[in-house]
Amino acid sequence: MTNIILRGCNGKMGQVITELVDADEKAVIVAGIDVTQNRVNKYPVYQSFRKCNVKADVIIDFSSPINLEEMFEFAVTKDVGIVLCTTGFTKEQLSLIDETTKKIPIFRSANMSMGINLITKLLKEAAVVLADAGFDIEIVERHHNKKVDAPSGTALALADAMNEVLNQEYGYKYDRSGERIMRSKKEIGISAVRGGTIVGEHEVIFAGTDEVIEIKHTAYSKAIFAKGAIQAAKFLPGKSAGMYHMSDIMG
Repeated sequence: MTNIILRGCNGKMGQVITELVDADEKAVIVAGIDVTQNRVNKYPVYQSFRKCNVKADVIIDFSSPINLEEMFEFAVTKDVGIVLCTTGFTKEQLSLIDETTKKIPIFRSANMSMGINLITKLLKEAAVVLADAGFDIEIVERHHNKKVDAPSGTALALADAMNEVLNQEYGYKYDRSGERIMRSKKEIGISAVRGGTIVGEHEVIFAGTDEVIEIKHTAYSKAIFAKGAIQAAKFLPGKSAGMYHMSDIMG
């Protein structure tokens, strides 16, 4: 049984994770951390880690970069690993994360969806073959109208994964409206669509001469990200200090 402390338990993702863990026979949430106390949970909820003295195997963090140091202090002191699902870290915080991985195991992924991580592997293989054959690469990502950042972190992660196997030779083009020139062969176009309640769509287009190959992932609910986080939480206990990713689970 994996004992979990859930940071951000009273947020939308926190509640999705709570419901899924409640139905999981191999995991249980033993405590929550949240500054808001607007829900009744089956487990005790503390406003900070400094007020929590509950023993656990792992922390799932689906909150914000605020008070990151406090969580790391708790985790290092208690020798507890962290599944880090939060985004938007500063350079200083990223440096702190790297330093902390020398003391405890941290699981971090730009997208906790198993599907996204699978197509990332497929895209790397496709990029090597198709870029060499002269195919152009474009990414179109679609999200709900309340998402404030663009392009999405996942779209950038997909581009980075392909660029990695292409020897970092490609630049990223986010907007074509400001110039009237032909597309460069060494670029990855990234377009963002915002509207309605779209949970998340990422489409990668390989456009060649007389043929087009598309690899697409569609998220229909936030539950897919919660499932990935729970999978990571059950994977992390017992691991040595270091940084872990979804690829470590998928092999």
